[in-house]
Amino acid sequence: MYPFKDGDFAPKNAWYVAGFAHEAGEALLSRWILGQPVVLYRKEDGTAVAVGGRCPHRYFPLGESRRVGDAIQCGYHGITFGPDGLCTRVPSQATVPGVYRIPAYPLVERGLWLWIWMGDAEKADTSLIPANADIGFDQPGYHYSAFYALDVGGRYQLLNDNLLDLTHLGFLHASSIGSDENASTPETRRIDGRRIVSRRFLKNAACPPLIGQAGGYDGPIDRVAGMDFYAPGFHAGLDDTMIAEGQPGAGTMLNSAKVYHAVTPATRQRTHYFFAFGGTSKAQVELFRDALGAVVAEDVFATEEIEKILRDSEELPPELMIRSDATAVEGRRLIQRMMDEERVA
Repeated sequence: MYPFKDGDFAPKNAWYVAGFAHEAGEALLSRWILGQPVVLYRKEDGTAVAVGGRCPHRYFPLGESRRVGDAIQCGYHGITFGPDGLCTRVPSQATVPGVYRIPAYPLVERGLWLWIWMGDAEKADTSLIPANADIGFDQPGYHYSAFYALDVGGRYQLLNDNLLDLTHLGFLHASSIGSDENASTPETRRIDGRRIVSRRFLKNAACPPLIGQAGGYDGPIDRVAGMDFYAPGFHAGLDDTMIAEGQPGAGTMLNSAKVYHAVTPATRQRTHYFFAFGGTSKAQVELFRDALGAVVAEDVFATEEIEKILRDSEELPPELMIRSDATAVEGRRLIQRMMDEERVA
């Protein structure tokens, strides 16, 4: 499945963001992940859990059922499953068949996010979850907030490609956060296991409108823009903007931000997109909460329009790559390698 080998879609033995931590509560939350229905909720002791969302009897959606203590009672025939996935009651008979169970997925709450492992539970290594320190989370002086949880009508790798090639900022986001220098400035890149680190150091660049609004400045800027990709679907970005060298007040920080994009396959053609932000003041966080919705909507628009091309084309010509595709191509290769390794494991 484009852009991977025929039949390949997404790695299963990996951590994905199932949702923001605040989304899980007493109510049952339905979510499709890697083509499987999942239900998220918190037990009475506050622990978040994730179980399969399909009753094995008649496939009724368990997310449309009801809580009974820490268990889920199917809304169709009352068959009940505990948070460990085991069936505890079949109202129409005295015994519970041994085969009656639903999946119980490893779920880890860390920072703003709930991380789920959809593959072999015995291989669910929590050290593969990005550490807070590595992604710039919980740093002193920063305020962090979950902004948007979106359902995107396109395959997840289109969003990964978007985030691995930030040269689009000066064009798709020219009216808000980008300038031509996002494309013309050389990129540095480093690959470290399942992580790809990308940086651009912009010098004497035009100040994008939203950055100027945040910093009260519209002159030339120096800017450090970067993204760390943790395969297969988490991007931690940084954006530090200063008054350009040679200008009055050179080096003064205008805007310092952390941005987080969690890209989780829902189905083969739909994606969950969780966007979070970290800023140096609550006022800055609220400014960007209001302003970045339109920016993220532009990325969603691009993704969904490309998905329409992929879906409706009888035949696609080969992609014609350019130099700025290098990081996105490395991201694709990394994810493909993960899927290849699963096949031979």
